[in-house]
Amino acid sequence: MSLNTFDITYEKHRQLLLLLLLPVWYLLYHNLQWITNQLVDGVFGMTAGLHLTETLRFFIFEVPKVLLLLTLIIFCVGIIRTYFSPERTRKALEGKSLFTGNVMASMLGIVTPFCSCSAIPLFLGFIESGIPLGVTFSFLIAAPMINEVAVVLLLGLFGWKTALIYVFTGLIIAITAGWIIGRLHLEKWVEDWVYTLKASDHQEEEKMPFSVRIMRGIEAVKEIVGKVWIYVMIGIAVGAGVHGYVPQDFMASFMGKSVWYSVPLSVLIGIPLYSNAAGIIPIVSALIEKGAALGTSLAFMMSVIGLSLPEMIILRKVLKMPLIITFIAVVGSGIMIVGFLFNMIF
Repeated sequence: MSLNTFDITYEKHRQLLLLLLLPVWYLLYHNLQWITNQLVDGVFGMTAGLHLTETLRFFIFEVPKVLLLLTLIIFCVGIIRTYFSPERTRKALEGKSLFTGNVMASMLGIVTPFCSCSAIPLFLGFIESGIPLGVTFSFLIAAPMINEVAVVLLLGLFGWKTALIYVFTGLIIAITAGWIIGRLHLEKWVEDWVYTLKASDHQEEEKMPFSVRIMRGIEAVKEIVGKVWIYVMIGIAVGAGVHGYVPQDFMASFMGKSVWYSVPLSVLIGIPLYSNAAGIIPIVSALIEKGAALGTSLAFMMSVIGLSLPEMIILRKVLKMPLIITFIAVVGSGIMIVGFLFNMIF
């Protein structure tokens, strides 16, 4: 057997194994509650209804549920992302009008593999390619805020309706905030050296076999789940403590929709904090269960994920302080509007 034939056979066996793992994933996911109850009530012999029992039940059930969802969806998103390289993303946004560019940039921000740590190279690459400042900001808002980890956790902990609400409102904030920044013509508050860069020639991307895209999906699972699993466990552990020990309706006293200042307070608290979706969403889930309003909780979560302090520090290398303050004010106002709106609706 030649080396090429061996490689092809190996790849086919790997793909077959992945297909066989899907029923195993399905059985595990849909029997998690039964498995959890057997462990807590049967194996551990704990008394149902006690604070410690229900805290442990919450933790044992939520950790594998979230990790199973992450594994499957990140694998699929990892394959999709192979079609959206930085160069292709730049080309897709070049020459677009302001509002059209804002919409496209926000949509691309959902599926492209960039976070706040990529802020400077992305910003430089977009400006270098002549993409308008407002369009660039739409992308920089959407990419970290509406990512697959956030969507998976929301789907697993809240259901598809809340996950859809989060994606929709995140898109509206990214599109609107980018459009406003673009209309204000704030290019003078970008560091002068940024505009001295000259666009470089980019090579055409080579076509990638689907087997390689599958491997990239597996690599995405290893990389992303490998980074966030500890945050998932910490976040769910805190959420489990809130679930088991915090009295019912306690959070309503200062995060309920009847408290007028709850939304701006949650945004002000969230902006200087640093956490990713994996760490903050399980906590938010437990807060809502204990009486916090949905709009207030969404506002808090969006401010933590979308306006993180590390991202502002990184962006300071390419933006002057007035533009950073404008960015925080515009996005923060959009988040507060979303919070108030959903507190009124729900």
